[in-house]
Amino acid sequence: MSKPNIILVGLMAVGKSTVGRMLAQALGMEFVDSDHEIEARAGAPVSWIFDVEGEAGFREREHHILDELTRRDGIVLATGGGAVLSPCNRTMLAARGVVIHLDSPLERLVERTRRDRKRPLLQQGDPEATLARLQREREPLYREIADYRFVTDRQGPKVLAREIEDRLRKDNVI
Repeated sequence: MSKPNIILVGLMAVGKSTVGRMLAQALGMEFVDSDHEIEARAGAPVSWIFDVEGEAGFREREHHILDELTRRDGIVLATGGGAVLSPCNRTMLAARGVVIHLDSPLERLVERTRRDRKRPLLQQGDPEATLARLQREREPLYREIADYRFVTDRQGPKVLAREIEDRLRKDNVI
């Protein structure tokens, strides 16, 4: 029996890629990061795509990548923080995998992104205000499609990956 896709959603800097990589390794599954796939195919970083094509251009690329990746079986997929903005993406993600919402307190996100220059949405204005706005706007969308929610705060990614694995095994998801 094949394993279902495990799809990680949440704001930037919650640990989707780090936790996802560790979870995939523990489960013997392939790990894929949608932003990295977009960058690899575009031959350019996400920030460049935002600069040249705007957010709309990036979101179009993101939709196509998510559609392709979620057609696979048995992957752990880390999505970009804004992947849930599109109703079509939300429907697709919810239908094609077990969706895990990684959440984190705002203060922790600010701390994790303080020196990060690669996140286009944080390069204008006050990063803390931007993160607070994104959290307000996106949290209901994450909750709408999430099968599970885990808070990433002070525990390490290995501990969190183990918690997720244990819960999925307990619920006979994997």
